[in-house]
Amino acid sequence: MPDPGGAQDRAAHHEAPQDRAGLAALSLPYQVVGAVALAVIGLVACFHVGMVFLHVAPSNTLSKQHGETVDAWVMPEFEQNWKLFAPNPLQQNIAVQVRAEVTRDGTRRVTPWIDLTAEDAAAIRGNPFPSHVQQNELRRAWDFYANQHGDDDQANTLRAGLSERYIRRIALLRLEKHELGGKVERIQVRSATTSVAAPPWSREKTDTRPYYRLLPWWAVTAADLPGGVTGGRTAEEAR
Repeated sequence: MPDPGGAQDRAAHHEAPQDRAGLAALSLPYQVVGAVALAVIGLVACFHVGMVFLHVAPSNTLSKQHGETVDAWVMPEFEQNWKLFAPNPLQQNIAVQVRAEVTRDGTRRVTPWIDLTAEDAAAIRGNPFPSHVQQNELRRAWDFYANQHGDDDQANTLRAGLSERYIRRIALLRLEKHELGGKVERIQVRSATTSVAAPPWSREKTDTRPYYRLLPWWAVTAADLPGGVTGGRTAEEAR
């Protein structure tokens, strides 16, 4: 005799697994792996939120005791910059430029100024996913140098030498993309600071002429080239 009720129970039994979603639809081993992965992601997210909170919060016992750890995690990718909302937001554009002294066949000459910031801006413009290097490397390197030196370019902190080597190496890496027509002997870096013009509807008068900060000439050494002293190339080979 037919058993309609039993057939329906068996059909429901076979269809039940298809109704499950998410982790429940996976086999037990995959459920365990998924649960562990979610737990790790949750812990990392909580740790990150805590670090950012300590970074932006007023000075306290935890931030004083673990300040180096917090800065190592947050800087530079997750830095919180509130200058946009400050009473006096940034009103200047700063461009970093470099020129080189090159020699070839006993002749020495100086190249024109190359605007490294303009090259970064051109690479970013129209790119929906610009790299972190294009957006921040040169800007942060210049900020690092400026904060470690006075207006007379005299070192005022223990990290001044590091900031100088950093900006010098970045400049040399960027020069590799240019045909300079000789061996690079020295380089010189400068910044061009231009005030942002007032909007058309404003009566404010703004001097938009660039102000230049010229750094000393730096001799190129093997340590400044890609690979450092041991694996580095000459300046001629680097091009």
